[in-house]
Amino acid sequence: MRLFEAKIRTMKRNDNDSSRMVLSPTMKLADLIELNYSLLIVLSRLGIDLGFGENTVAEVCRSHGIDVSSFLLICGVYTYDDYIAPNELLKAGNPADIVKYLHSSHSFYLDDELRKLEQTIGELVLPCDGNQQKVMFRFFSEYKKEVENHFAYEENTVFPYVAALLAHDTHDGYSMEQFEENHSNIDEKLNDLKNIVMKYLPSVCDTVLRNSVLYHIFFLEDDLDRHTAIENNVLVPMVNRLEENEKREQ
Repeated sequence: MRLFEAKIRTMKRNDNDSSRMVLSPTMKLADLIELNYSLLIVLSRLGIDLGFGENTVAEVCRSHGIDVSSFLLICGVYTYDDYIAPNELLKAGNPADIVKYLHSSHSFYLDDELRKLEQTIGELVLPCDGNQQKVMFRFFSEYKKEVENHFAYEENTVFPYVAALLAHDTHDGYSMEQFEENHSNIDEKLNDLKNIVMKYLPSVCDTVLRNSVLYHIFFLEDDLDRHTAIENNVLVPMVNRLEENEKREQ
């Protein structure tokens, strides 16, 4: 079973769960991964290699030039479904590291996950007739284009704006309020694709391949939800604070 097939989340805790572990800079990074193994993908996107021994979260972040508060915020979103970013971490965090993570995630989705998904779907629908194949490929192509446009807006508008704010450069009157107004949902078509594969493809399609595609879609759906949560609940409040500081300085 490939790695993405093992990433379906098993940890769902709520605020009343007394066993909830507080993520801290002093805990060993290995213990953090034991708590939630899906954080392995977070390490990869931030360029943190395995082999960190008994080092703490703070020590590993320091050695890789990553702000530890930002790292803990990302890990919190990936570990707890109801995670609310603490104000002290939002104040201490570095928006540049959040943008770095989001940018790396964009590359991961477009260059890795969507390519793999497209390839597996192609294998899955081989036994289907020509019309069924065309419908699947057209549907996937439309979804992929929607994702590309969504990410392009963030890469070409939002991320440069955050960089300009951090550098105290001009930014042509843009604001995070505009980002929030234009932040579209890219999950709907993915959910439709999942339902097509699960409910409507003919029985001639290989069951193992069908399950593989579904595992992949479920993982992608969950990961995109986390991605959106980082944007809305971490990056937006961080940048709102930068905007407020800029207004006070004018």
